[in-house]
Amino acid sequence: MTDPSTGLVPAPRRLVRPPDDGFVLDDRTAIDAAPGTEGTARWLRTALGAATGLPLPDGGGRGDGLVLRLDPRVEREFGPEGYRIGVDGRGVRIDGGGPAGVFWGAQTLRQLLGPDAFRRAPVAAGRPRPLPALTVEDGPRFRWRGLLLDVARHFTPKDGVLRWLDLLAAHKLNVLHLHLTDDQGWRVEIERYPRLTEAGSWRARTKLGHRASPLWDPRPHGGHYTKDDIREIVAYAAERHITVVPEIDMPGHSQAAIAAYPELGNTDVIDTTSLTVWDTWGVSPNVLAPTDNTLAFYENVLTEVLGLFPSPWIHIGGDECPKDQWRASRAAQARMRAEGLADEDELQSWFVRHFDRWLAERGRRLVGWDEILEGQRPGGSLAEGAVVSSWRGYEGGIAAARAGHDVVMCPERHVYLDHRQAPGDDEPVPIGFVRTLEDVYRFEPVPPELTGDAAARVLGAQANLWTEVTEDQQRREYQAFPRLAAFAETVWSPLPEPGARDFAHFEQRMRAHYARLDALGVDYRPPGGPRPWQRRPGVLGRPIEDSSPIV
Repeated sequence: MTDPSTGLVPAPRRLVRPPDDGFVLDDRTAIDAAPGTEGTARWLRTALGAATGLPLPDGGGRGDGLVLRLDPRVEREFGPEGYRIGVDGRGVRIDGGGPAGVFWGAQTLRQLLGPDAFRRAPVAAGRPRPLPALTVEDGPRFRWRGLLLDVARHFTPKDGVLRWLDLLAAHKLNVLHLHLTDDQGWRVEIERYPRLTEAGSWRARTKLGHRASPLWDPRPHGGHYTKDDIREIVAYAAERHITVVPEIDMPGHSQAAIAAYPELGNTDVIDTTSLTVWDTWGVSPNVLAPTDNTLAFYENVLTEVLGLFPSPWIHIGGDECPKDQWRASRAAQARMRAEGLADEDELQSWFVRHFDRWLAERGRRLVGWDEILEGQRPGGSLAEGAVVSSWRGYEGGIAAARAGHDVVMCPERHVYLDHRQAPGDDEPVPIGFVRTLEDVYRFEPVPPELTGDAAARVLGAQANLWTEVTEDQQRREYQAFPRLAAFAETVWSPLPEPGARDFAHFEQRMRAHYARLDALGVDYRPPGGPRPWQRRPGVLGRPIEDSSPIV
């Protein structure tokens, strides 16, 4: 039998295997949960209990069986998300630096119990589950370990989002960035503005493949989350110690909102009443008008968003905003003169800074793509708490960190999971650069240009899963896995510099992890290439050739 401790993903900081007797989980094993660990006890009973058929009753404080505790010594050494697992003849003990640490320890325990522990019902009900004697001491390298899920281009129904939260938790990822609005759809209910979802959440048809493709899906596409859906998603995430960060994109990527409320657009340039929710990909030229009405509208939107999402971070996009309409707009030019702005880049910065201040006044922190650094002028910089998502490489993150801003690294050429996983014609709808499992494993969130206090500004990193050409859960899982497992290790484990990482050892551990993904029903890309049903012959992609090294 393969030793389960040799296949942990992400790799723990320390693992010791003493030559002692282990422990067997069976129908007599009880959970002894101290105050602060009750959430993990509930998760163990529902997830592990369902998978194993073991009842895992309340231990009543006996101090044996499966013991969950908070330990300030673990917190001092590994932080509140750190944990220690000890397995010996008396039982299993998980000590966490905080409630999250206990939960992450439970994820490691699940891996130690073998792939059947990832099923929803037992394949051998009540069978005893042996565990080897061991000690694991572990904690994350970064505070922000995230995945962006684009639900605007192709909608992910609520149950699909809950599945993603389970998959994130299984990989010790703790941020789900929900891209809720874009040109192609508005996905969250706003009671004050019902047409955002009545009209803005549906498009008449959808481009199949890259925007240059001649193919169309003629079916209407759309959907949205009610406020109760969002409350359920946020609560489900919180039980798994995951923060859901909402993104309401502005002032670009806003055609769906303008289609619903035409007064938001540049009405002195185009007939905004003729606009519909966009049915193709790329960057729409139709952007928000920099008017008092638009500012008030989005303040009202964000007021409702803040009531749904307790996240300290609120993402407002701020990227890819074409300026042609502003150049042609008398109203936009008048705004620039009134505010003393030199050009349209400064106008975009003025728009972003308005919501930066507005969010800061309400105790939240603005997050934006690295374009929010552009167009700044003396006396007009971002608030100290603003966070930059560095997507066009590392440069934006480097500049932001040196300017005293926190940074989330998500460079396109490294961690955009919609990009193809291999060269050749077999990859379904091949988009962007080839980024293999090894490429992602060698991703380093902190570039060598950052040291000391500037390096400490890197909160962490996230992988971005854009969905223009991933139309359903199966396609999205194919693009994400197994690369998301590699990404999880880069943000959790204290790995050496990229060139020194032992990818062969990671591949060896992935053999065990593929069995877990199989048990979870994840439609990942096999190491040998896509399965027949995973291909998309005849659907045009846009592969980009790139000769840059992977380290």
